[in-house]
Amino acid sequence: MKLVLGSGSPRRLELLAQLGVTPDDIRPPDIDETPHKAELPRPYCARMAREKVAAVIAQEDEIVLCADTTVALGRRILGKPDGAGQAAEFLWALSGRRHRVITAIALKQGTRIWERDVVTTVRMKQLSDAEVNGYLASMDWQGKAGGYGIQGPAGAFIPWISGSFSAVMGLPVTETAQLLMAAGWPLWKEKS
Repeated sequence: MKLVLGSGSPRRLELLAQLGVTPDDIRPPDIDETPHKAELPRPYCARMAREKVAAVIAQEDEIVLCADTTVALGRRILGKPDGAGQAAEFLWALSGRRHRVITAIALKQGTRIWERDVVTTVRMKQLSDAEVNGYLASMDWQGKAGGYGIQGPAGAFIPWISGSFSAVMGLPVTETAQLLMAAGWPLWKEKS
């Protein structure tokens, strides 16, 4: 059996490595990630993971793993910012408030699909102009839902989370391990 990671995210690759898993191939799907009108964050995130896993072409002996991470401020979806201006808008909206980070995982083998999602509550401290401008200059916000990555410099903005740190990074390790085992991936086999 072979494992295909349907993501170009270096963080997801690192998180899989924590489980001792190295994908046999990496095939990021190209899908439209535009939310539907009035779509709520959690169903949106689950739909994205499903659409990603469906878009990856795989052989019968391949397990495909895809995930999607969404930042939700109330009912509002904060996706990947399209520029520094939108990243600043997201950071100011999150400043001094709690928000949710939702990561959905979808795994397929043949015609069977396994799914899970994890919701983590995150509090961002009240940000100063210097902090926002310095973070924007770091360019670390690029390609990150909500305009920040907890594993980088923005970790200094997060005094508290309730839930899964690895899910906020982009792949909940515990739930990913459970899905891999459910699909028959030999996660804890002894090395010879």
